[in-house]
Amino acid sequence: MTTFQFRGVYPAMCTPFDDDGSIDFETLRRDAQRLEAAGVDGLVPCGSTGESATMTHDEHIEVVEAVIDAVDDVPVIAGSGSNNTREALSLSRRSAEAGADALLLISPYYNKPEQRGFVEHYERIADEVDLPQIVYNVPSRTGQNIEPETVEELAEHPNVQGYKAASGDMGQISEIIERTRDTDLDVLSGDDGMTVPMLSVGATGAISVAANVEPERTCAMVGAALAEDFERAREIHHRLGPLFRELFVETNPIPVKEAMQIRGYGPARMRSPLTRLSEEYRDDLEAVLDDLEAETFDYEDEYAEIER
Repeated sequence: MTTFQFRGVYPAMCTPFDDDGSIDFETLRRDAQRLEAAGVDGLVPCGSTGESATMTHDEHIEVVEAVIDAVDDVPVIAGSGSNNTREALSLSRRSAEAGADALLLISPYYNKPEQRGFVEHYERIADEVDLPQIVYNVPSRTGQNIEPETVEELAEHPNVQGYKAASGDMGQISEIIERTRDTDLDVLSGDDGMTVPMLSVGATGAISVAANVEPERTCAMVGAALAEDFERAREIHHRLGPLFRELFVETNPIPVKEAMQIRGYGPARMRSPLTRLSEEYRDDLEAVLDDLEAETFDYEDEYAEIER
């Protein structure tokens, strides 16, 4: 068993596509290197933001391998979840063989299992794949909530070391942190707009969409909160607030891919059934990005002062 401390900022990476829909591995590698240079604490390919639902299993592994090969010194957390336990187990094994440092496992979607089903699903993978694993709860996508009692039970497994909270329910998230305080479970924000509130009650970091576009500011925000400088964390949170909102005007990752293209980081191409950002939202997104880009942000000096 490997103990992993999930602390800091982990961008939920986009998967860039060429005109023919194939994966643009050159842009993917370049993006991983850009994010590592910006100071993030790890990278998360093949999650929801990476359009994993449209990728074959072989493509999953190829993306994970490409990101691992591209970076020097940051951990790679591979998305390897599925609504089929055997499929999730296969993806998790293959990700481990590819060299992933940890796994992110979305809860089984569409099937809507009972709470016992969640426990059996996650415990089987944790029993058979010896990597640190993050339980990912996002009921808006999966149709079923993982209850606090279930998370508390899963936290007893030595390989279940993280929980990504994207329920939007701050009361539930706080309860989960309370219930798992005496375990090794790290709670991570899966909702950029709730990251600072979650850190204030004991979360340890974020798997962030916004960090794809503003990694330095996101790292500074989370770093300040972890250093208990909540005045500074709130200041950056409110500065990034318009971006947080614009990145979710349509289904993720539609807006963030548009933002990536505006910034010159990668193409905004989506795999069907997702489509490009509606024209009515593009001007507002561009204006928010222009405002941020025009503002001086002395990240290096600030980051050096904050222990994360």
